[in-house]
Amino acid sequence: MTTPPGFGFAEWFRPGEYARTEQAVDAIAATGARYLRTHLSWAEYHKDGGEAWYDWLLPKLGARFDLLPCIHYTPPSLSRTGTASGAPRRLQDYADFVDHSLTRYGRHFRHVELWNEPNNLLDWDWHQDRDWLLFSEMIGAAAYWAKQRGFGTVLGGPCPFDPHWLELMGQRGVLAHVDALGIHGFPGTWDSARSNWDGWPSLIARAREIAARFNAHAEIWITEAGYATWRHDGAEQARGFLDALSAPAERLYWYGWQDIADTVPVQEGLRFDQRHYHMGVVDTAGYPKLLARLLTRGGVESVASTLQLAAPRLTQSAHPMLIAGGAGFIGSNLAESFLRDGHDVVLLDNLSRPGVEQNLAWLKDRHGARVSWHPADIRDEPVMREILADAGAVFHLAAQVAVTTSLEAPVADFEVNARGTLNLLEAVRRSGRRTPVIFASTNKVYGNLADLEMIEHDDRYVPADNAVAAQGIGEARPLDFCTPYGCSKGVADQYVLDYAKSFGLPTAVLRMSCIYGPRQFGTEDQGWVAHFLIRALRGEPITIYGDGKQVRDILHVDDAVAAYRALLADIDQVQGQAFNLGGGPANSVSLRMVLREIARLVGHEPAVSFSGTRQGDQAYFVADTAKLSAATGWAARIGWRRGIADLHAWLGTRHTPRREPARLIA
Repeated sequence: MTTPPGFGFAEWFRPGEYARTEQAVDAIAATGARYLRTHLSWAEYHKDGGEAWYDWLLPKLGARFDLLPCIHYTPPSLSRTGTASGAPRRLQDYADFVDHSLTRYGRHFRHVELWNEPNNLLDWDWHQDRDWLLFSEMIGAAAYWAKQRGFGTVLGGPCPFDPHWLELMGQRGVLAHVDALGIHGFPGTWDSARSNWDGWPSLIARAREIAARFNAHAEIWITEAGYATWRHDGAEQARGFLDALSAPAERLYWYGWQDIADTVPVQEGLRFDQRHYHMGVVDTAGYPKLLARLLTRGGVESVASTLQLAAPRLTQSAHPMLIAGGAGFIGSNLAESFLRDGHDVVLLDNLSRPGVEQNLAWLKDRHGARVSWHPADIRDEPVMREILADAGAVFHLAAQVAVTTSLEAPVADFEVNARGTLNLLEAVRRSGRRTPVIFASTNKVYGNLADLEMIEHDDRYVPADNAVAAQGIGEARPLDFCTPYGCSKGVADQYVLDYAKSFGLPTAVLRMSCIYGPRQFGTEDQGWVAHFLIRALRGEPITIYGDGKQVRDILHVDDAVAAYRALLADIDQVQGQAFNLGGGPANSVSLRMVLREIARLVGHEPAVSFSGTRQGDQAYFVADTAKLSAATGWAARIGWRRGIADLHAWLGTRHTPRREPARLIA
């Protein structure tokens, strides 16, 4: 059995991107990548500041990775066409720059790549060199001299693969001086769209057949392979990575590391194509997509084992329970409840929440083929229609869940929460079946409740209105969207209710307060009870935003699952209605009260600091659940102290104190 080659990333760093480079280097190294391919632009080097930039960049990269610099782009002042893609007027100038680069930077790498995508008009102007005579002479001389100096040489890969061009390079003697042939391929993004992709083995076999006649020792390196996630299909990117890694090549460079902001031109003169901007394994803000997250968590094995959980077909059951966001905290607990009772369950989840792949593996381990996972995104409308066509009931818990994230990326927040919900509703409507849809909304649709007068006590706020203090906030409270998150969830909330009125779909909404319990991977932005416990168990400091006297009615996830199931059981009676869901006055606690209980459970006082109140935060929210109880008979049964103890027991086996406190990210 052959051992798969190590992998690396191809990433272009633009001059001046010092901070991005520092962040990327650490993050790339955390994935287990051995190699890094980047460009050493001859044109940029000769601009103001270019020399200083590469003096900083190449040692930085070479210290962490087996570095492959790709030397390309002619300084316009030396070009026959006045552009970076033109041949230099004096071909020897390129070999001289390669020689200069080897002298100045050669201690940081072992191989050098000579040009990039020479059959791409934007990288090499073959209109002025139709038979590649200029290119062959220029690269042949540079390759010969680099070899004489003891460096390995890589011939820049054509894209798309062109056997006739490669044959020409052999006949011209270029292949005799290279150690590896670079090839590129983008199945599912460009190649398959042009119906010219028949797999890595076939492409590599053709390259080896040509190389064998001119240089039998030349290796094949995949210097660029990638998949654009513009359809938000991160699992397909991960599959493409595994496929390329298993190809019969000696090395793989995955393109690329980070998405490009749409304000940055990909290449001068290139018509905008959104696929170019979504080739990274992290987004423009550096947030990891599925592939980067799985590689960082457990390497290639983690990617392979997670994708093996995906279902090849929908399910054996004709009308399974479908849970969008089913690998998440509430979704996985809801799925377990139905599976335990003998139902088949389909999980629709793109695994965008860190850690939820553990919930997915847990469900598959317990229930096998009776649980199906589809790694789709609710923004992918055609896929939604296919998967939802035969569902027996739909629980919609897929969402962007953090107020802070919505303030940083309001458009993405809208696309997931509002447009994604509309996609789901339309998929159900177009199925022609009256499939029940139960939607997870939020108490944030009521705004920040700033009009409620509060009485401040030592450790909590209490409403001055005795009726609110005794019963909580009811559904009659006017909607008052606040923050992009409140807006997007509020829009979705109202669409779900309207589809019952306008189209007769049996839909219902649960406006949730704070849910907590096992299988929750809480963060500073969402899932605060679990987040506090995790930090305390690890011996890490906790930051409180505000004074900690804010009050919430926390609800154990088992009680939340019972509420979702109760609505489904009575959907004919409750359709078209919204219900508040929380622990009610009996489970109303302040953050300070929860911290005291956590201290008792873990046996020490956690280190706590305070920061400013976050935008949209409510000083008080306790749900009046009388309407839900009257309609379904539901009631919260797990008291908050017993519930937190249950969460502590689950988390306690997974989190241990660290030697040094982790740094909180502002």
